[in-house]
Amino acid sequence: MNDEWAVTASGIVKRFGDRRVVDGVDMMVPRGSVYGVLGPNGAGKTTTLRMLLGIIEPDAGSRTLLGYDNPRDASDRVGYLPEERGLYPAMKAREAIAFLGALRGLDWKTGRERAVVLMEAAGLGHAVDEKIRKLSKGMAQLVQLLGSVVHQPDLLVLDEPFSGLDPVNQERLEALILAERDRGATILFSTHIMSHAERLCDRLAIIAGGKRRFEGTVADARGILPQRVHYTPHRPDPAIRGVLPADAAADGDSWRFELPNEGIESLLVRLIDAGYGISGLSIERPGLHEAFVRIVGQHGDVAKEDAA
Repeated sequence: MNDEWAVTASGIVKRFGDRRVVDGVDMMVPRGSVYGVLGPNGAGKTTTLRMLLGIIEPDAGSRTLLGYDNPRDASDRVGYLPEERGLYPAMKAREAIAFLGALRGLDWKTGRERAVVLMEAAGLGHAVDEKIRKLSKGMAQLVQLLGSVVHQPDLLVLDEPFSGLDPVNQERLEALILAERDRGATILFSTHIMSHAERLCDRLAIIAGGKRRFEGTVADARGILPQRVHYTPHRPDPAIRGVLPADAAADGDSWRFELPNEGIESLLVRLIDAGYGISGLSIERPGLHEAFVRIVGQHGDVAKEDAA
C-alpha cells in the first residue's frame, strides 16, 4: 500500500451513451491534504468522485483509494457527503449522525456521544434533540456532514458541500474541514465556488468538458496569469497614455495594465521624468477566479458547460 497518496486515478473514463462525461482524468491526492476538484456545472466532477469511491465503475483507466485497487474495500475508512442530500426527517439530529456512523461500522453508543460533541463544536448544540424536519436546510446539511465524519474517517469526500449554505454555515463548514485535516484526515471536495478553494486547498485539479485542464497549487494556478499594476498619477492627463503600456486601461483617474516583462522600474522613471508623478501604485496577483476562467476558457469549455 502506498502511504504517500490517499487517492490516485490514471486515465479514468466514463461514458453515458455517446458522451464521454469523464475523458481520461488523472489525479493524485496526497495523504493529509485538502484537495479541491474545481469545474463548471456539468464538468464531470460528481462522476469523477463517484468513480474514485467505487460507486460507479470507470469504462477505462484505474484508480486506488487509500491504497486499495477496489475502493469499496476501504469504505469504512471513508466519509462521503453526496451532492444529493438526504436524512430521515423524523429522526433527531443526534440519532441521524449516529445512524450514519453505524453504517460505517461505528457502534451506536459511541456515535451518539460523538454526535453531541460534534454538534456543540459546530454551533448546533441547541439542536441535538431536534427532529431533522424542524431544522433549516443549512443546519440539516451540516448534520449530514457531521454524520460523514463521526466515525473519524481517513478520507473525507465532499461533493459541492458549500451549495445552499448561508455565509455563517459556510464558515462553520470551512472550520470543520480544517479541523478534520488537523486530525490527520485527507479531504477531497468538489466545488465551482473559487473563494472556498482559494482559502482551503493545498492542491487542486480543474476539470472542464470531462478533461483535467490543470493540477497544482493555488499559487501555481494564479501564476498562469501575469501580475497587474494599478497606477494613479499625481497629474491626470490623457496624454499619459503615450507613456503607459499599450494594454493600459483607464479606471477613473487611475490606470490598470499588466506588469511589463522587464519590471516596473524603468516605466516609473519615464513617468516621473515626464512630470506625471506617482500618487498611488500597487502590483496585484490575479485571484483563483481569474485563473480558473482563463484555464477553462482556453479550451472553449465555459460556453459549452454553460449551455449544457
